Amino acid sequence: MVRYQSLSLFQEALKQKNIDLTSAVNHYLNAIEANKQLNVFLDVYADEALERAKMLQQKLDKGDKLGRLFGLVIGIKDVLVYKNHSVRAGSKILEGFESQFTATAVQRLLEEDAIIIGMQNCDEFAMGSTNENSAYGATLNAADHNKVPGGSSGASAVSVQAGLCMAALGTDTGGSVRQPAAFCGVVGLKPTYSRVSRNGLIAYASSFDCIGIFTNNIEDNALILSVIAGKDEFDSTVSSEEVPEYQKHLQPRENYKVAYIKETIENEGLQREIKEALMHKIDLLKRNGHQVEEVTLPHLEYLLPTYYILTTAEASANLSRFDGVRYGYRAPEAHNLESMYKLTRTQGFGEEVKRRIMLGTFVLSASYYDAYYTKAQKVRRIIRDETREVLNNYDFIILPTTPTTALPMNSQTENPAEMYLADVFTVQANVTGIPAISIPAGVDNENMPIGIQLMADVFKEDQLFAFADYLMKA
Repeated sequence: MVRYQSLSLFQEALKQKNIDLTSAVNHYLNAIEANKQLNVFLDVYADEALERAKMLQQKLDKGDKLGRLFGLVIGIKDVLVYKNHSVRAGSKILEGFESQFTATAVQRLLEEDAIIIGMQNCDEFAMGSTNENSAYGATLNAADHNKVPGGSSGASAVSVQAGLCMAALGTDTGGSVRQPAAFCGVVGLKPTYSRVSRNGLIAYASSFDCIGIFTNNIEDNALILSVIAGKDEFDSTVSSEEVPEYQKHLQPRENYKVAYIKETIENEGLQREIKEALMHKIDLLKRNGHQVEEVTLPHLEYLLPTYYILTTAEASANLSRFDGVRYGYRAPEAHNLESMYKLTRTQGFGEEVKRRIMLGTFVLSASYYDAYYTKAQKVRRIIRDETREVLNNYDFIILPTTPTTALPMNSQTENPAEMYLADVFTVQANVTGIPAISIPAGVDNENMPIGIQLMADVFKEDQLFAFADYLMKA
């Protein structure tokens, strides 16, 4: 099958009868089977996808009104619930559990005639930057099987990178869409916090979690966001802000005012090729008449500790529900209530999840609450105000997505602190709640993808998409 550059071109081919939906779904199913070694899918919905393709093809043939995502073959990350389907959050503790309802974002895909082809692997409870923390094995980077795809939505990024589906939904708590998008050479969006309903998303850190989107191009990403965004009666935290048809607002302006952060350019851990790719984009913007200026954010060094204090605290509270009582795994050798709690959580959670639960419990404890948690909340507000002040004066911030390209497998499992440092450029958008997108920007000398990140002010995804599309095509 021809690899269509966008969903709109694919839909046109369907209407012109150059291809039919069943053939397209079979193509992706064959691709998934041929690339099983990548360990992308935990479940493949082959029969369901083919049945839905047949139904949608009949809808097309009859001349019925088609949904905006008609024919889109998409995968979903294993933290989004889908009624009567297994969801594990990459963890043993949810083994055997089936969802009782469908996440709002997933339901909206279905209502617009998308085809969900399967559930995709991820770091356990979305905690990780390598996709090696899954209880179901690591996912491999399609560009080099000895390299990680990034995390925690690494498998969702690889599914688009390797052509196993057209798009994928992931989640971004501290960079978990943008970082794997950079490592895999695809487009990865983290929208404004509250732009997309979190109903049906298994929580890691509730004030940071965002459902994000992987695609090969900006147009498809914008279209999918226009479908899944918007108010939802099942999520009291979601915004009621009007949702534009983002894909219709991709015309760039003639003059942009763009900031780059001095501290990110001068970061000693920044790989040379990534710095060169960023400076190339900056020079390109200047040559094309745009205003690009250096800014400084004095509290940027406190981003990572602030992020990890707050997210581990929220994880400690959110994951307390997985105790062996209500659903999922229960330790078989438990002999009383206390031993059931201890054994179930000890056996059911992986090392990284247990580490973050313990860190979160520590910072929430009576003796340390004010010293860590309260102080981190204050720093979060300071960083948010500084970032929003920059975005009051500039249209966008441009910066690297990651300090390095994809790292070798097993290189960070011995030292978790190194894994945490991989998030140094992505956590700012989550701490402040602003939208951010990673776009492909070439490859390094080992032919591994490089990603450049763009950030805008809250609810300005329409402008962000237009600028990202302009930069990609430039």
